Amino acid sequence: MDIRAYIAPLIKWWWLILASTLIAGGASYVATSQQQATYRAVSTVVAGQIINDPNPNGNELYLGQQLARSYADTAKRASVRQATMDAIGLTWLPPYEVVVLPDSLLIEIHVTDANPNRAIVVANELANQLILRSPSNLQQEEQERQLFINQQLDDLQVDISETKAEIEAKQNELGELFSARQIAETQNLIGVLEAKLTSLQANFAALLDNTQQGATNTLSLYESAESAFEITSNQLITVLASAAIGFVLGASAAYLLEFLDDTVKTPTDIEQLTNLPTLATIGRSKVTYNSDTIEAIKHPRSPVSESFRVLRTSIQFSGIDSDNKTILITSPNPGEGKSTTAGNLGVVMAQARFNVLIVDADLRRATQHKRFGLSSARGLTNLLLELDSDNSAQDVDALLAESIQPTTEDKLYLLTSGPIPPNPSELLGSARMKTLLELLADRYDYVVIDSSPVLAVTDAVVLGAQVDSVVIVAAANKTRRAHLKRTVNKLQEVNANIIGLSLNLIAAADAGSYSYYSYGRVYGADSLPSSGTRSEESAETGGRRWFGRKPKPAGD
Repeated sequence: MDIRAYIAPLIKWWWLILASTLIAGGASYVATSQQQATYRAVSTVVAGQIINDPNPNGNELYLGQQLARSYADTAKRASVRQATMDAIGLTWLPPYEVVVLPDSLLIEIHVTDANPNRAIVVANELANQLILRSPSNLQQEEQERQLFINQQLDDLQVDISETKAEIEAKQNELGELFSARQIAETQNLIGVLEAKLTSLQANFAALLDNTQQGATNTLSLYESAESAFEITSNQLITVLASAAIGFVLGASAAYLLEFLDDTVKTPTDIEQLTNLPTLATIGRSKVTYNSDTIEAIKHPRSPVSESFRVLRTSIQFSGIDSDNKTILITSPNPGEGKSTTAGNLGVVMAQARFNVLIVDADLRRATQHKRFGLSSARGLTNLLLELDSDNSAQDVDALLAESIQPTTEDKLYLLTSGPIPPNPSELLGSARMKTLLELLADRYDYVVIDSSPVLAVTDAVVLGAQVDSVVIVAAANKTRRAHLKRTVNKLQEVNANIIGLSLNLIAAADAGSYSYYSYGRVYGADSLPSSGTRSEESAETGGRRWFGRKPKPAGD
């Protein structure tokens, strides 16, 4: 398991992750900065009288807690809300919460509002309306009756205290008596007083049951809302939390995009998919994919030009043990850089003092004549129509000389496509095409053939069976894996010799450890030794002949 494979999407999509983080954090900061200050007022009511009882029992406490929860639910009802609005003359109420404190009889009413005074008034009125709906809220007649009962209780309490004092005095007096008659009279009097005390206590208990004293199902104000305090929102934590959410969303989007993206990106992807080597990786350039420009000519010292030299060297090494003179350059789909690769490869091979011919065999969308600024009036299609078995060697040489054009680069020649035919596949797959390739291979060190994309038409597959080697061009982050796999399979079906792939449009971040980028920047491409360079004499001799006009001297 390579941890770098999991980190790679974060590095590739860093701008997306950074943007989502900044947007989320910035939006949160703006939103929190524009929020109005809010205030909270709290009023408290208590259920029952147990809180004042020094010896409450568990049953009463449990019943009081149940009542507190019931009253808390009542405070949220529409009837209480409407009564509160009517009482204070509002058409709406600010948001409020009714909270029963854990394991307690206390009910807190929290009112939140931008106006602190209104929060205080609403909190107190809600508590008042809640109390009005409890049994402790008595009508006028009931209140008068309670006052009378309370007065009677006070009187009975005085009588009970006096009777107890008399009984205690008689009991003390009984200890000092010696006469039997006096003792009997005193004992009878104590009995009478005790009977009176019992009667008074019974009356007191009966009256007490008709009062609110000690009642459980009551509600009273415990603490009114005297002031409101400002609710301070922790802006920093809110912004950081929003930024963290933005980061997670951005990272998730990066992994999702990578999961949905089935294009090849690195040489490792290509090797794992096709079991073929990557001959070179070609970076991005402002002029590389301009159909009217050749990078190796316009910027010979650039890292991209040096990449094409790496491709040239890789092709040379792949043909050490076999003849590797006719090289087909193709790609899965249009727009992946196969014509650009063919043109630049021909240039860097010629710069290494090889006699090189570029053949524009893309008879659908020919572009090589535009890149080198030559005419396409006569070219490959004319040769295929005019070549036959009856041509003498002199006729063949004349036809080649008439069709092949020199370029501004020494030792580099171009055979343009010529007029576009109605049957390109039949022409390219004909015996004449095979004969022509043999003639060209005998006269040039390398023949670089630019063909049509494999998946678009069958031209490249037909040519792949006739050439010495095939180089497939793929574009990083553009060529789909399935398309590249189908391209390799189609060429392998005709036993084409695929020597490897060239990965184009690779970004510097994806290039990883491909050191020729920095190497070329430091030393300059032209100062690097050209692998496989031969002397001009050996390139022009050795049993081979070149055809066409003499190339123009350098600088002409």
